[in-house]
Amino acid sequence: MSKVAWLFPGQGSQAVGMGMALAESEAAARGVLQEADVALGFPLSRLMAEGPEETLKLTEHTQPAILTHSTMVVKAWGAKLPKPDFAAGHSLGEYSALVAMGALDFGDAVRTVRERGRAMQVAVPVGVGAMAALLGMSLADVEASCAEAAASTGKIVVPANFNGPGQIVIAGHTEAVEAALEAAKARGGRKAMKLPVSAPFHSPLMEPAKAHMEPILKTLTFKAPICPLVNNVDAALASEPEALRDGLIRQIPGAVRWQATLDLLLDQGVTTFLELGPGKVLAGLVKRQAKERGLEVSALSLGTPEDLAQLG
Repeated sequence: MSKVAWLFPGQGSQAVGMGMALAESEAAARGVLQEADVALGFPLSRLMAEGPEETLKLTEHTQPAILTHSTMVVKAWGAKLPKPDFAAGHSLGEYSALVAMGALDFGDAVRTVRERGRAMQVAVPVGVGAMAALLGMSLADVEASCAEAAASTGKIVVPANFNGPGQIVIAGHTEAVEAALEAAKARGGRKAMKLPVSAPFHSPLMEPAKAHMEPILKTLTFKAPICPLVNNVDAALASEPEALRDGLIRQIPGAVRWQATLDLLLDQGVTTFLELGPGKVLAGLVKRQAKERGLEVSALSLGTPEDLAQLG
């Protein structure tokens, strides 16, 4: 029997105007926007609607904006969508998944991810850290490139996001990341490019952010979700509230194991994937990975009223 997974996007999917068409058409979505404004004590809704883009791109704003948009989709359309057998979220999206699954209160989550964004940014001064995407390379070659760069510079660089076959993001000190890019090119990497982010997320340089966020996460109430979550840090099923909390703590300096997450969902018999929130990145990753495995799946991105028509 085919199964359904709800997926939730992470940072990079934001855009000025996000969620506004949905807010205009759905009262439940407007209610989520209002709740976010109250919980945060500032008009996030206006920033989402009007920008400016540079302000929206600040991590402390991007994270609550994406969480809010995803929650708007769930509140507005959740009853119309196929019920999930599993859920997963990419980095920040793990919070959106937990809210959608009833495991975490939205108000608590939106305040927490804003603080998470601040903590991640202040952990490493702007310019000290960087991230880069390496395409068309095996994990072994990426790891070898990172090891070579770390040895030559005396700095940290590690694989940070395993997004799909041949799509790996590295993170660490800027000098080491740049050295790893050169090492990757020497190994025949098809494409290697620095990413426009302001901090080396999901690397050991995020340990100060983890230390800051751990006591905050320990004050939050977690409940059993309506379906299992595949967490980022282990790419494993989790349902017990303390395991959900622990996963959010460990994911801050830990790598996002998205390829393994999708492999697990495909192995569990998931054939319908719904990406809920802004952007279409995760649906694209699903389609590519399923195609590589010779599997037929449906992967839809639902973030605007027009998208709902795809469900038929």
